[in-house]
Amino acid sequence: MTQASNAPLRFFFHPRSRARITRWMLEECEASYEAVRLEFGASMKSAEYLALNPMGKVPALTHGDTVITETGAILAYLAELFPQKCLAPAPGTPERGSYYRWLFFLAGPVEACMSAKSQGFLEHQSAEQALSAGYGRYDDVLATLRQAVEGRQYLCGDQFTAADVLMASYLRWGMMTGSLPALPAFKAYADPLQQRPAALRAQALDETPASP
Repeated sequence: MTQASNAPLRFFFHPRSRARITRWMLEECEASYEAVRLEFGASMKSAEYLALNPMGKVPALTHGDTVITETGAILAYLAELFPQKCLAPAPGTPERGSYYRWLFFLAGPVEACMSAKSQGFLEHQSAEQALSAGYGRYDDVLATLRQAVEGRQYLCGDQFTAADVLMASYLRWGMMTGSLPALPAFKAYADPLQQRPAALRAQALDETPASP
């Protein structure tokens, strides 16, 4: 544990965004943090915030002078910052390999594919486009997600990890928006995880009206 571990955490969010995933992880860690709400097209594009995250998007997390953006990266960082919560498998274990696999798969191919699907970009996808796209075809991503969760309580053996936070969140978002079908395997995996106390706290905090 370094001196930087005691630095304050600031969480930049909007309640109707992917920042809910970070909020859930912060609550799983029982972290002490300052939540800073930003608005789309306004404070997210302010010079002050763009100096932290030039993308002008949320979530972002600062830990003292350290800036972490990208949801998967934030979850992995928090898992290591709070090792006592055991939200990442031990290094060098087979479970750690699965942990990295699903974190990066969700943050990369799944995120890109679901965004493309929700915007209608895949309606006329050619074979050549599928070959060059990192996610390939939508059906490939769907089959991989189903295989990952079918019959499983957690992704990495018997341990709940940050990868489960990300997977359950993406499945929930995909089923809500229609980017993913409400398959029984998805619901059987994601629904119980969404009832974890930390997930419910995150939902309640995001539904709290903003101060005037």
